[in-house]
Order: sequence, then structure tokens, then C-alpha cells
Amino acid sequence: MTEIPEHLLKRSQSARAKADGAEAPASSSPAPAASAPAVVAAAAPVAAAPAAPVAKPDLPVVTAYKARHKIPVWAMLTLSILPVWLFLYVRAMEPVVAEAAGPLGDGTKVYLSACSGCHGSGGEGVGSAYGFTNGSVMATFPHIEDQLRWVYLGTKNYLDAGVTSYGNPDREGGARVTGASGGQMPGWKGNLTDHEILAAICHERYDLGGAAPEGEEYEMWCSPESEIYLALEEGAATLENLHEVFADKGVMEIGSTPIAGSPAE
Repeated sequence: MTEIPEHLLKRSQSARAKADGAEAPASSSPAPAASAPAVVAAAAPVAAAPAAPVAKPDLPVVTAYKARHKIPVWAMLTLSILPVWLFLYVRAMEPVVAEAAGPLGDGTKVYLSACSGCHGSGGEGVGSAYGFTNGSVMATFPHIEDQLRWVYLGTKNYLDAGVTSYGNPDREGGARVTGASGGQMPGWKGNLTDHEILAAICHERYDLGGAAPEGEEYEMWCSPESEIYLALEEGAATLENLHEVFADKGVMEIGSTPIAGSPAE
């Protein structure tokens, strides 16, 4: 084995050390990062937010409305029921009018629906129909039975029977002549009940005719306690047989056949 001179061995070790020193940075140190570009790209422009619309100023009337004090809910409720309260108050202050009972109370309704078209709502008479005011009805029919018969049967039945007059023959101006006025009194038999006919006649005599609601006739025929009216209403009697049912009271015959009227006495 040949021995390497010492000076060559040192030279070889020195060269190897230099070579190792040159390779170490390349293997152990990371590669330097690429340098940042010299010019940085400009950021994208941000779109500006749209400007808020400028509110138009309110009209003076709107400004005044917004500024005024609002009515509380309870006050509005109170005001809403005020008309109802006022109506009830006025009604409560009205005097209570007692409605007539019996024949007079019923007679007002019957008269207005069946008779007022010809004789007037106040009994003043319309056209050829006679009126009842100023005592004329009592002068023509001093006995209520004669008026009941005339209304029950009517003009046609009187003419067919040859009866040329009706009512009081001693009346000033004489008895009423059947059909002389040109008007036709309809016969209400079968069109109104017997008690409705009596009720209407009571209204004509005492409400429209002005007779005082007193005396024998009123008590017997037209008062709230009238036994005759109650009998007709209940069907215990009819206008054709009243003179039999109430013979003890002196009721004159009305019947189903026309006859001339009777004098006051």
C-alpha cells in the first residue's frame, strides 16, 4: 500500500471541505421566494350606493293634521254611541200617550185601512163620500143600529131592496137618499168581521164625530167593557142576531135586510 504524502492529504481534505461548503446552502436553505411584482394590480372599483331619495315636504294641511292631537279610542267609542243615547233620551222625555182599548182602539186601525180612502183620515169626507165631523154622523144616525145596518149591507143592497133612504127621517134636510151623492157605500158584510165593523163605527161616532165617550150607548157598544163588542169578537153573537142575544138591553134589529132609518125618538 502506497502512503499518501501528508501535504497532499491536507490539500485533498481542504478541497473537499470547500466543495461541501458550497453544496450545503443549496440543499438546506429553501429557494428564495419570487419577488412580488413591481406593480400591484389596482383594486376593482367599489360601486357607490345610490343616494336616498330626498323626501318631499308635506303640504301645510298634512303637516297640521300630523301635529294635531289624536282623539283617544275611548272618546271615539263614546261619540259613536252618542246619537243612540240622544234618541233614547228624547223618546224617554216624550209623554206617554195611552192607547185606547176595546172598540175605539181597534176601530182606529180598521177605519184607516178600510174607510179613510173615501171618508178621509180625519173623517172630513172626500168627494161624494159624506164626512163625520161636527156631529153630522150623530145627526144622520141617532141610533147606532141604523148606521151598523147601512155599513153592513151597503148602497147596492138598499137599492136592490127598493129602500130609497137611510138614517134619521127627521134630520135637518131630511133623511139621506140612497145613492143620491153618486157614491156607493160598499157592503162590508163578509169583508170585515162583525166586531171590526162595530169598532170602525165607534171610531167614527166618538173619535171623528166628536160625541162624548159617555152615556148608555157608549157604555153598551163602544166602551172597553162593552159586552156587545166582546160577544161579537168571540163569535157568541152576530150583527144579525144581536137583537135576540141582547133582547134585555133593548137592542134594535139590524138583520140582513135593508130598512129605512128610524127617528131619534
